[in-house]
Amino acid sequence: MDLGKRMPDQGASTPMRIAQIAPLHEAVPPKLYGGTERVVSYLTEELVALGHEVTLFASGDSVTSGRLHAAWPQSLRLDPAIRDVIAPHMLMLEEVRRHAEDFDVLHFHLDYWPFSMFSRQKVPFVTTLHGRLDLPELRPIFNAFRSVPVVSISDAQRLGLPQARFVATVPHGVPYHREPALRSQVTPTYLAFLGRIAPEKGPDRAIRIARECGIPLRIAAKVDKADQHYFDAVIRPMLDPPGVEMIGEISEREKPAFLSGAVGLLMPIDWPEPFGLVMIEAMSCGTPVIAFNRGSVPEVVEDGLTGFIVEDEAAAVAAVRCLDRLDRAGVRARFEQRFTARRMAEAYLATYISVAADEQPVLRRPLRVIKSAAGEARSNSATW
Repeated sequence: MDLGKRMPDQGASTPMRIAQIAPLHEAVPPKLYGGTERVVSYLTEELVALGHEVTLFASGDSVTSGRLHAAWPQSLRLDPAIRDVIAPHMLMLEEVRRHAEDFDVLHFHLDYWPFSMFSRQKVPFVTTLHGRLDLPELRPIFNAFRSVPVVSISDAQRLGLPQARFVATVPHGVPYHREPALRSQVTPTYLAFLGRIAPEKGPDRAIRIARECGIPLRIAAKVDKADQHYFDAVIRPMLDPPGVEMIGEISEREKPAFLSGAVGLLMPIDWPEPFGLVMIEAMSCGTPVIAFNRGSVPEVVEDGLTGFIVEDEAAAVAAVRCLDRLDRAGVRARFEQRFTARRMAEAYLATYISVAADEQPVLRRPLRVIKSAAGEARSNSATW
């Protein structure tokens, strides 16, 4: 595989054989809610568009322009017969191991699950960590696997595990074609909350902020079983149409209209957010974000340009009243510059080549030049 030949739309490179290994909880892309699986879908489609040979290990109800290797018939959340969600994932890992030699690189999205098995085989692999890393039970695992290459989705995410071998920070991206055609047709009239009903996500705070501002709030969110009591005890009593409307989970197709119709997205979180895909989904529609200063927020939201970063509910109320000062076209422009799926895919390609060179110092074929997301050339003189 000579990476010196031209690759469509991308610097100098020929196709890599890449395996994307997704969680099985949701389809890729998800039918409704599902952040990690949605990112895997965006990445897979962009890699294929760039001319690479991509195999997606995912649930059988997934849809991809690459090659689908169905590791389980359907997504686990939609399968009422599934009681042990670990078993299908173990089966998928074994399938990946059996086919590992077919690929130039394996890209896992399964947290630490592949570390033991795949640190003992020759094919280069990398794992993107999608969740919070400040949990004490994670430290012994990353102490034991200090040499395993991992990717963070924000610099803030890394703080909980400084001993991990981070080889890159690659922010999420969403497709450029999400240009909101509705932007010129719709007058924003409400505040939006999008994602999941959970205490750390702050839907109760969003309701109080909207009420204080006298602006309707629309909540497009799912309720997990683990958060059902919180919803019943705290959120349900606060729902008061027409001031607050709970519309439930929405599909990818419905998001542009939902976000374009909002004067702003509320993200009053109270946890170390690893990234927050919903923030760039809003920006892709020209919708500014008001988010609490936690985790990755300062890396995603540019205060006074794409939204406002606040410390508490009172500051959020004041920020809502300043939303009309922000240029929605400018919000969209910053999305295009920073958070497209193409930029994400290019950054991962540079990471794959770097990891392959590091993991196999005596390579068999020439590793030439590829352009990173920032546009600079990356090279290595080792040979495949």
